[in-house]
Amino acid sequence: MPENEKAMKPEDLTRLFVERANAGDAAGLAALYEEEAVMAYPPGSVTTGREAIRQLWEKVLANAPRFEPEKPLPTLVCGDIALTSTPPKDGAGARAQVVRRQADGSWLRIIDQPEFRTPGTSDT
Repeated sequence: MPENEKAMKPEDLTRLFVERANAGDAAGLAALYEEEAVMAYPPGSVTTGREAIRQLWEKVLANAPRFEPEKPLPTLVCGDIALTSTPPKDGAGARAQVVRRQADGSWLRIIDQPEFRTPGTSDT
């Protein structure tokens, strides 16, 4: 994977995320977000800004978690904004991201909801 590969379609962001996370590349993960992006993680919290997101991923990746690709749901695009989402493999809840097309035609995440549960499910 080239270090500077850009997401040229919204769906590329999920693939690049998995590749960079499994490589332990927190800076590469943060590069998939706009400067002022927000991420609803850790659960119950909001992490704001690319630098804070990088720091958060450094902590998470220190435990060397393994990420598996998840089949994306259809992307919804409205001009330069898109909604991407994937159902977790356990089928409980979903993951969703709002992404924006950049001036060079690439896409970056602006809002990331990496996990939320459907009513009646729990984290246990």
